[in-house]
Amino acid sequence: MAKFSTNTNRIDPYKNFKFRLKWDGNYIPAVTRVSGLLRTTAAVDPKVGDTPAPNRAPTGRTKYEPITLQRGITHDTSFEDWANLAMKQGAQTASTAATPGVKKDVTIELYNEAGQLVLAYIVHGCWPSEYGALPDLGDDANAIAIEHIKLENEGWERDTSVAPPNQP
Repeated sequence: MAKFSTNTNRIDPYKNFKFRLKWDGNYIPAVTRVSGLLRTTAAVDPKVGDTPAPNRAPTGRTKYEPITLQRGITHDTSFEDWANLAMKQGAQTASTAATPGVKKDVTIELYNEAGQLVLAYIVHGCWPSEYGALPDLGDDANAIAIEHIKLENEGWERDTSVAPPNQP
């Protein structure tokens, strides 16, 4: 059976349910879902006028998809505080200075079953474009109340300082 090259003791992929999220140096409590990190790089059509296009297409701009975070509603106001800050920034005119702290770097950490940090991604220049304070409510429902925040971002990269632990 083939083994992973960076951790030869590990033979199966990591699970997706042990993760933590932080910004401003603080872990954000109760986050239950993080949408995937997705980027798309466009292919540029090199054809100019009537000239036949060669069989190669150079790469174009890379687009980073927004990331949606969900969590059960608690008394922690970090989602709401950040969304309110972005809303105030959006209400300002172009002649005023930008509100500090609207754009933040967010770190997403993935842990193995033993609770060891196995990899992390740093998402750069995040800012909230959507905030859902309450879900639909109903007296016939039997679910946890969830809030969500949608983060636009300027790109992400793997945190190469995180090394895989030696574990089976």
